[in-house]
Amino acid sequence: MKRIVVKLGTGILAKPGGRSLDTAQFRRLCAEFAALVAEGRSVVIVSSGAVTAGVGVLGLGKRPTDLPGKQACASVGQPLLVREFERHLGRHGLHAAQLLVTHDDIDSRNRRANARNTLERLLAAKTVVPIFNENDSVAVEELNFGDNDRLSAEIALLVEADLLIILTSADGVLDANHRRVPVIRDIDSAHALVLPEKGENSVGGMAAKLAAVKIAITGGIETVVADGRRDGVLLAAARGGDVGTRFPVPGKRSPRRPA
Repeated sequence: MKRIVVKLGTGILAKPGGRSLDTAQFRRLCAEFAALVAEGRSVVIVSSGAVTAGVGVLGLGKRPTDLPGKQACASVGQPLLVREFERHLGRHGLHAAQLLVTHDDIDSRNRRANARNTLERLLAAKTVVPIFNENDSVAVEELNFGDNDRLSAEIALLVEADLLIILTSADGVLDANHRRVPVIRDIDSAHALVLPEKGENSVGGMAAKLAAVKIAITGGIETVVADGRRDGVLLAAARGGDVGTRFPVPGKRSPRRPA
């Protein structure tokens, strides 16, 4: 797995209450990103959390529910979000590169090509970790529906990733007895296992993540959905360990080894 896209949900980057970012999480996750880069892998991040970062700055008691409020929070929170990545990646000699996109950018042939060319140049630097987020101050789709889930699958296709890892507050897909399902080979059957509830700070829930998984594996990219609050889960997922729920690409061999 040489090229890995990692999606970070709001729930694993926010403190309880969703009014500020969790510095300890950034420190731990950036250390794992650095370990993957040291192994010779290219890492691309798709990160939520801009709205959460802006809640406290605007003096709000909780995450707003109206669209203008969310966009205002995202506008002031995005620089804070990238600053946290830059600060903690910098501990390991790495730098963060911010790329704000919309789905229209991905759908446009010219803009998609421009984004890919920029990304390839950044990855060639070896010490730069590109960080994508939807441009929430002007776009609304992820704010309303997916918390960057779909965007992460689109970015994985854009960079021709070997693996997409979606880190969330759930330990993968759970069965009727609330036990983790290690591997799911039929993505359509997985929807029957999805419960309606979602985390306190999440937007899309597991249904949105499964929709993103389907986009990725249809494009030939293996995907893992795992608990981003667990120490070492990112490294284990990237190395083929038994964590979260893994969605292999049909007909494509998936390398596995103990975490």
